[in-house]
Amino acid sequence: MTSKTPLFAEHQRLGARIVPFGGWDMPLHYGSQIEEHHAVRRAAGLFDVSHMRPVDIEGPQAEAFLRHLLANDVAKLKTQGKALYSCLLDERGGVIDDLIVYRLGAERYRAVVNAATADKDIVWMQAQAGAFAVSLARRDDLAMLAVQGPQARALAAPRLPVAARAAVADLAPFSAVEDGAWLVARTGYTGEDGLEIMLPGSEAVALWQALVAAGARPCGLGARDTLRLEAGMNLYGQDMDETTTPLESGLGWTIAWEPATRAFIGREALAAQREDPARRRFVGLLLTGPGVLRAHQPLYRGGTPAGEVTSGGFSPTLGRSIGLARIAPEPAGGAEVADWTVEIRGRQVPVRLVRPPFVRHGRACIEP
Repeated sequence: MTSKTPLFAEHQRLGARIVPFGGWDMPLHYGSQIEEHHAVRRAAGLFDVSHMRPVDIEGPQAEAFLRHLLANDVAKLKTQGKALYSCLLDERGGVIDDLIVYRLGAERYRAVVNAATADKDIVWMQAQAGAFAVSLARRDDLAMLAVQGPQARALAAPRLPVAARAAVADLAPFSAVEDGAWLVARTGYTGEDGLEIMLPGSEAVALWQALVAAGARPCGLGARDTLRLEAGMNLYGQDMDETTTPLESGLGWTIAWEPATRAFIGREALAAQREDPARRRFVGLLLTGPGVLRAHQPLYRGGTPAGEVTSGGFSPTLGRSIGLARIAPEPAGGAEVADWTVEIRGRQVPVRLVRPPFVRHGRACIEP
């Protein structure tokens, strides 16, 4: 049986197409996925992301616990409200999940994990917490809304509690302000400016309705996926999982190697892979022939199998197909081959390797 967010009735009222996602009934779109995508790039879109799961971590050893648990280092968070993105790894360096963690105080943090992985994430976190003076609390009482786009912060500010309203104009990226039971963060999954707002589930409908009335366009999972793909952002379960590491998923930048004495889970495995010349690479793809890139399509370098598309689709902003892929390293002693193709329905179609992101803040980041 699937779960429903506090906004489920609102989605039905607005005529959303509902689909199962990560154990939840979620809106795919409200009529036009393309128009929802463009609304976020040009103005402001509104997403129900209440299927995401906040987890509060508290105690005198909360920081020490998270420095052991995560590949990125929460010691970087020097002030209250700062946030960072990190992978949660197993001992082999495999990605259990990716998450954002917020520093709420000297002994208080909040991590936000993915819907489909929440149960296993929390079991893993609790298993690692035994050696630390720390407690974990799953915040099922909270809902989460994301308002994204160039007009998002200005549109949302008057609808926030007083303290958050005053702080939003000057809130730095990857920072948050706490106002009672609300946490308002300048984060997102679209490649645009905007806010992610955690608040009591009982207050979510009122905020949603106020934002829609102010001009934010309701958006579903479809637009969320095309926006994150244009922004070059990974999707857990497609671009990385427990069989892949951050180093082969384009997430090497999320690993804090210094200080060398920090013994985070998976460090030894990652250190060995870091020096491995056979390590796979993560790249962006631009389809230069007809068709649409999709996950699991095989890639060929000079006619030889050399990788697989992990995420793909049509980019509404660029008007062409783009993707992310994991590929084998170049042959020893050889130069990178320019002749890359992807197999689409039995045909070899030319594709170009590029460096993500494809689009940020409404503008193309790659050459056509």
